[in-house]
Amino acid sequence: MLSRVFGFGRRPFDSLSEQEMLALAISSEEDDGRIYRAYADGLREGFPQSARIFEEMAEEEDRHRDALIDLHRSRFGERIPLIRREHVRGYYQRKPDWLVRPLGIEKVRAQAEEMERQAYNFYVAAAKRTSDAATRQLLNQLAEVERSHESLAHRLGLQHTPEDVRKEEISAERRQFILTYVQPGLAGLMDGSVSTLAPIFAAAFATHDSWQTLLVGLAASIGAGISMGFTEVASDDGKLSGRGSPAKRGITVGLMTTLGGLGHALPYLIPHFWTATAIAIAVVFVELWAIAFIQNRYMETPFWRATFQVVLGGALVFAAGVLIGSA
Repeated sequence: MLSRVFGFGRRPFDSLSEQEMLALAISSEEDDGRIYRAYADGLREGFPQSARIFEEMAEEEDRHRDALIDLHRSRFGERIPLIRREHVRGYYQRKPDWLVRPLGIEKVRAQAEEMERQAYNFYVAAAKRTSDAATRQLLNQLAEVERSHESLAHRLGLQHTPEDVRKEEISAERRQFILTYVQPGLAGLMDGSVSTLAPIFAAAFATHDSWQTLLVGLAASIGAGISMGFTEVASDDGKLSGRGSPAKRGITVGLMTTLGGLGHALPYLIPHFWTATAIAIAVVFVELWAIAFIQNRYMETPFWRATFQVVLGGALVFAAGVLIGSA
């Protein structure tokens, strides 16, 4: 791990021979082709037009690799040294495609343009360090190609995804994000914030003890989070509803439910009961306004309508908890 972070054991770029620079260029083009195909696979089901963009990007990388291999064969023979990006200090790195999932359309297009820009910088630097005319000519040609292709993803996007298709894809991506993350998260936050009000404040006014109230709040919040998470996973596999992975929805709703309850439970870490209660009530106020904002921002619910619904519901549950605890 330390060697990866600090570059121990890596070769300086300036120490590479011309054969090693060609080998590095070949492996880099192969890796980029794989990345573009992975992007295409990740987008194909939901965004077939954008997937075609990255198929063409991969084919372009294949042509670059073949030209480099032909040059290496003519100069150094068939044996290509094994040298990759991670073997060279300071060389640009590529983020694996599984680290950038879910594959947002604009995210991968921007990533593609950044990849082309980095490849251009490499070919310029490599061309300066070679004395062979044919090698320098090819490297300069590839640098020019990469520079002209910095906007390749953009140009291919215009070709394969005209404005109407692009708007449709962006709309579909936003809709999927809302169905998979926002809607379950909002349901969890509402359940955690509102449903735990009664047990937490009932315990608070019944015991006037911060520690006992905290224990009740932790139990209610974590229990509700686990219950909501498993319920979400079991209720819909996402295949017919199009709501996405049940595991993602379950984790989202479980975490947000727990967070919603912990928000007004954790103030009872403060030993002084009335201070803790005042802070907890203030946190409840913030939580309810946050729920109203999310409903308005993502669910297109009129703000004052969302505020009225959430605040009224929260006030009723809060009052029930206080009355029961004071009985």
